This record gives sequence, structure tokens and C-alpha cells, in this order.
Amino acid sequence: MSNLLKFDPSSVEAEVGAPAPDRLISGTPEFRTWNLEEAGGSLYAGVWEATPGKWRIIYDEWEYFHILSGHSIVTEEGREPIHLRAGDSMILRPGFKGTWEVVETTRKDYVIRL
Repeated sequence: MSNLLKFDPSSVEAEVGAPAPDRLISGTPEFRTWNLEEAGGSLYAGVWEATPGKWRIIYDEWEYFHILSGHSIVTEEGREPIHLRAGDSMILRPGFKGTWEVVETTRKDYVIRL
């Protein structure tokens, strides 16, 4: 096994999902996730894509992500919306509560630490 991993979503099959019904606000968003790395059950890295819609998010984990394409709006409770487009990066910390709205199908790469 190599200690080098190319970040290539075509090397794994995508997992398909959607927001939990009780979190869905609008639309019929679909997720595709290519989880490329899982280390010790507490660190994950890969690529995530979602189609348009809006849902509530609550984070128990820490996540860094970088938007590769599309347009999304992330809004923390009580704060102004943040528009995210290709090239934007963000960290969501444990305890984050708010909404994620995909305006245009969005793809990001991510690193999550539980």
C-alpha cells in the first residue's frame, strides 16, 4: 500500500443520498459523495456534489471544504448568508447550525474530522 493517494473521484463509486426528510426546506436535492480516504474512523476526505435545494444542517464534526464548481449559500443561524462559488473555501466547526442552499449544482472537496 502506498502512502500517496491521488484525489480522483473516478477511482471509487459514488454514494447517493439526500437530506433527511425532517431537515428538507425546499426542492429535491440529491447528493453524490466520493469518499476517497477514511483514516481511523475519525478522518474522512473526498468529493461531494449536490443538486439544487435547501436544508437545515447541524454539525457535530469539523469540516474544511473547497468549492470546485456551482453556487451555494450557507447561512449560520442569526448571521448573514455566505455565497460560495468555485474557488471559495470554508471551515464549519462543531456546533454550527444553519442552512445549506444549493442554487446551482455544487461540487466541493472536503476533509472531515469527527
